[in-house]
Amino acid sequence: MAVFNRVESERRAETAIYDEVIGAGDGWMHELKPGQVLRIVDLKGNQAADTLFFDADQPEDRYSAVRTIAEQTNIYLSTGSVLRAESGKPLLTIVADTCGRHDTLGGACSAQSNTVRYAHETLPMHNCRDTFMLQMAKYDGKYTKRDLAPNINFFMNVPVTPEGGLTFEDGVSAPGRYVEMRSECKTTALISNCPQLNNPCNAYNPTPIRVLIWED
Repeated sequence: MAVFNRVESERRAETAIYDEVIGAGDGWMHELKPGQVLRIVDLKGNQAADTLFFDADQPEDRYSAVRTIAEQTNIYLSTGSVLRAESGKPLLTIVADTCGRHDTLGGACSAQSNTVRYAHETLPMHNCRDTFMLQMAKYDGKYTKRDLAPNINFFMNVPVTPEGGLTFEDGVSAPGRYVEMRSECKTTALISNCPQLNNPCNAYNPTPIRVLIWED
């Protein structure tokens, strides 16, 4: 099931209409117009960008890992993958990818999962679920914690064992690698730039990512 479909983009950063660096552990939420292209850049390498997408006009129709995996018959994402909503509607299409594989199964860290995976002492630590909810709260009730769903972990390497289990391994990304997606409808992107300090995949050192948007 490995996918390493690395395809570079011809888009240049200086022509982007939007360019922002998201600090380690910070969040970002932004609406994309149909046809706009979003690039997420792994600035230092092996940083996990936990990401969700919503139909901006119908937020209850959010990204569905099940629909996406079933349609493409692969658990990993790369160039050509269509990210689908729960209705089956295409939300975005990956049009370029220099990493080559992204996780759909590992989910976002939370206070509860940190205590199970690591130790009870990690309970108060910053986590992606809290970052998601903090960003959604800025939309005055349009999004709530009920809208959270299994997310994409861009740049994260989570192989599936022969027994069906998950392992969190060293990343397959590197400094400057990116994934680029074209929005197929009016879409809301929600990112938690993972603050995880307990997973060795990022050398216990969360780092910034960069987001750019182009008019296609």
